[in-house]
Amino acid sequence: MPLLQAVPSVRGRRGRPRRRPDALYADRGYDHAKYRKQVRAVKVTPVIARRGTEHGSGLGSHRWAVEQGFALLYWFRRLRIRWEIRDAIHEAFLTLGCALMCWRRLNRIPVGVLR
Repeated sequence: MPLLQAVPSVRGRRGRPRRRPDALYADRGYDHAKYRKQVRAVKVTPVIARRGTEHGSGLGSHRWAVEQGFALLYWFRRLRIRWEIRDAIHEAFLTLGCALMCWRRLNRIPVGVLR
């Protein structure tokens, strides 16, 4: 819940900015009535995989982008194994890793597509 409440405003259309997402995707570890009630209390639709059901619920297609981002960050050994004691240094390396990931992704796009 603290993470859901810490979501910043989302800029978009004119008017008041959105303060919360439409839906919350989670895996089987969060399949409990308590969590579903808490998420519904802040007017967010919980999309949580049920325990005991077969895999293939369709949530993987949404979570794949997040898992891929973590996997790409793990290519940087300094982020995989945290050596820094200070949070600011670790966050700086995390920002640098994200910037390198974006640069590599944009570097693969053909020049004609960006015009």
